[in-house]
Amino acid sequence: MENHRGKGLSFARRIYMPRIIGLGIGSISVGAALYPLNLPGWVWAFLLFNGTLWPHLAYQLSTRAAFPYRAERRNLLYDSLFGGFWTATFQFNPLIAVTILSMMTMNNVAAGGLKLFLLGALAQVTGVMISWLLFGVAFTPSATQLQLWACLPMLTLYPLAVGMVCYRLAIKLSEHKRALSALSRTDSLTGLLNHGAWKDLLHIKFQQCRQNQVASVMALIDIDHFKAINDTYGHIIGDSVLRQLSIELRRNLREGDLAGRYGGDEFCVILPAMSLQQAWEVMERLREVLNDYRHPQVPELRIQLSIGLATYQTAFTDAIAWLNDADKALYIAKNTGRNKISVTSPPPSGGSTTRLSA
Repeated sequence: MENHRGKGLSFARRIYMPRIIGLGIGSISVGAALYPLNLPGWVWAFLLFNGTLWPHLAYQLSTRAAFPYRAERRNLLYDSLFGGFWTATFQFNPLIAVTILSMMTMNNVAAGGLKLFLLGALAQVTGVMISWLLFGVAFTPSATQLQLWACLPMLTLYPLAVGMVCYRLAIKLSEHKRALSALSRTDSLTGLLNHGAWKDLLHIKFQQCRQNQVASVMALIDIDHFKAINDTYGHIIGDSVLRQLSIELRRNLREGDLAGRYGGDEFCVILPAMSLQQAWEVMERLREVLNDYRHPQVPELRIQLSIGLATYQTAFTDAIAWLNDADKALYIAKNTGRNKISVTSPPPSGGSTTRLSA
C-alpha cells in the first residue's frame, strides 16, 4: 500500500509542473481563439480557473487521495474533457484545435499508453458534446495572425517541459537499472560478489592474464567447522561470522581484487598482478585476524580458516582449470589439520603452510 502510494505521489509530482506550464500557456491560445466570439463572462472565468487554479487543485486532489496514481489519471481525463470543451467552444479553429488536442493526447500516451489514449479521446468527445449542448455546433475554418502567434508558446515551451520530465525519468530509470544490476551480482548477506558474478569475472580475469602474462593468484577460503558453529551457536551467530569474514576481506584487499561468496562458508578471491609470496602474506594476515577475533556475544567462539592458493599458469586451458587447482590446494589444507594455507608451489619461508605436490 505504502509502496503504491509513493509511486503515485511521484507520478503526480512529475505531472504537476508540465500541467502548470501547459495549461497556463494553453489558455493564451484558447483565449485568442475565443476573443472574436461573443461568449458569456462565465466562459472567461472558467478559462481563468482552468489555466491558473486547476493545476494546483489537481495536484492537491491527487496527493491527498488514498490512491494518488488513480487520482492523477482521473485528473488527466479531466484535462482531456476540458480540452474537448474548449476546442468545440472556440469552434474548432484548426490551428489551435490541433495544438491543444495533440498536446493533451501526447500527455495521455506518455502517462498511460494506449488505454489512457482511448479514455482521453472519449473524454475529449464528451467535452465537445457538452460545449455543443451549451453553445451549439459551429466551425471556424481559418486562423488569424494573432491566433498564430498565440500558439507559438504552446508549440515550443510545453514540449520542452515534457521533454525535461522524460529526460529526468530516463535518468532515474538508468539509476534504478544500475542498482538492480548491482543487487543481482551481490550476495545479500556479505555484500560481496555472488557465485554467478564472481564466476563471470573469473573468466574475464583469466583472459586478461593470458593476454598480458601477468602474475596473479587465486585463493579459496573455507571457514573451518562452520556447520558446528551453526549447530552450537545458531544461524544468527553463523551469519555474523560470514559477515565478519567479508568485512576483513574488504579491509585487507586492494580495490582491484575480486572477492566473492562462492557458496555456504566458502569464499573466493582473485589477486591480479600479485606474486604468490605477496598473496600468501595477505591471506596469512587474514587468517590471523580472524583467528584473533572475539565475538561480543560468544567470546569463546574461534574462527579458523583453511585457504588454498593457486597461481595463474600458462598451461591452464581455461579458467576452470585455475579454479580446480585452487580447490585442490584447499582440499589439502582441510585434510592436513585445517587452519592453514596450502599452495601449489613452494611456500615462502615461515608461517603455517602445506605444499601441494605437482
